[in-house]
Amino acid sequence: MRWWTGANLVSSAGTWMQMTVQNLLVLQVTGSPAFAGVSLAVQAAPGLLLGVLGGAVVDRWPRKTVVTVSQVALGSVAVATAVLIAVDALSLPVLLGLAAVTGIISTIDGPATSLLGNDLVPVDDVPSAIGLGSVTHSAGRLVGVGLAGGAVALAGPAAAYLVNGGSFLLVAAVVPFLRLYQQAGADDAPPARSVAAPAALPAKNAKPRSEAAEGVRFFLGRPRLVALLIVSAVSSTFGRNYTLTLTVLVTGALAGSAQDFAAVSTVLAVGGILGAFLAGRLRRPSVRLVVLLVAVGATLQVVAGLSPTLAVLLVVVAPMAIVESLSDTAGATVLQTDPPAAMRGRVLGVWRSASTAWALAGPPLLGLLMELIGVRGALVAGGFVVVLTIGAGMLRHRLARARPVPADEGLALAA
Repeated sequence: MRWWTGANLVSSAGTWMQMTVQNLLVLQVTGSPAFAGVSLAVQAAPGLLLGVLGGAVVDRWPRKTVVTVSQVALGSVAVATAVLIAVDALSLPVLLGLAAVTGIISTIDGPATSLLGNDLVPVDDVPSAIGLGSVTHSAGRLVGVGLAGGAVALAGPAAAYLVNGGSFLLVAAVVPFLRLYQQAGADDAPPARSVAAPAALPAKNAKPRSEAAEGVRFFLGRPRLVALLIVSAVSSTFGRNYTLTLTVLVTGALAGSAQDFAAVSTVLAVGGILGAFLAGRLRRPSVRLVVLLVAVGATLQVVAGLSPTLAVLLVVVAPMAIVESLSDTAGATVLQTDPPAAMRGRVLGVWRSASTAWALAGPPLLGLLMELIGVRGALVAGGFVVVLTIGAGMLRHRLARARPVPADEGLALAA
């Protein structure tokens, strides 16, 4: 687990280096800011269309093999991009093609790397492993963003892609030496939360497409996962996205500088790391806990939107980042431990498709909302939408539980 965490810290830093300079590279190639968004959309689109199928691939093949192949493939694409930049041969069609290939590979690599880390520890330690993964991601972001500027200044955008390619290859080199906690088959370990599946597991000889469809049916038949999906979709669309809303709030309504926003970003990052550490202490987080944390985060978002000064905003942002990280990590734990082991790749695949959809739709909707009612209004209204959605869901759940069960239905359930 130490080797895996160290390799992923390097890989996360490399990924954030590349992401930081990608928009700059697009601007250099095209001269158009609009194409920066197009390149990101092209890279994200495969997750929307192929996420479920990618999860089926993860469930079908040994995870160490899948992770090794996907990491080598991602590293090769990054290195190829660096070479094309160095020889001044990177055109817009080639850039978009490479972005699409990266997105396709990531539909498999994402769930595979998430689940492989869980296979390295006992079942009871899986929540801690997921929390450690969140810490690694947040720390890599801090390091990668910090190194990106220096790398570009010294060697241009190609350096970031080259470093990222090397970080992927480092992970691939480490994987063969990892020992799964249960060598006889970590995938057969019982889930941390034992809940009966509402749908039968697919046959071992089923085709990937039928396995993917079975994964969707399984997900939709799991009420707690559907509830988690709805709450996450609403909160991610009308909240979160703080790199967008807080940028406008700090530099606009609060008349702050770029340095002021850097301070806010630092607090967000540090709060994210602290929240992930705290989440690692949660042994068996529930969907109800995740929903409660999201509601608290939405309430803090309302307070942030009403902040009269930058100092007040900084005080609010710290707990807001901690709660967001706690809810994200707890939600990831539920996703990776609630389903039976044989279905976890497909569950993560369904989640990737859905989360890609709201990640693409959220920023434009928030931008439109800020245009209509201002950034403060968008933060306040978004927070209220999230809280009201959660309140309506809880009321519906209580009414459903209070509804008397007909005698014939009760006999059927007993049977």
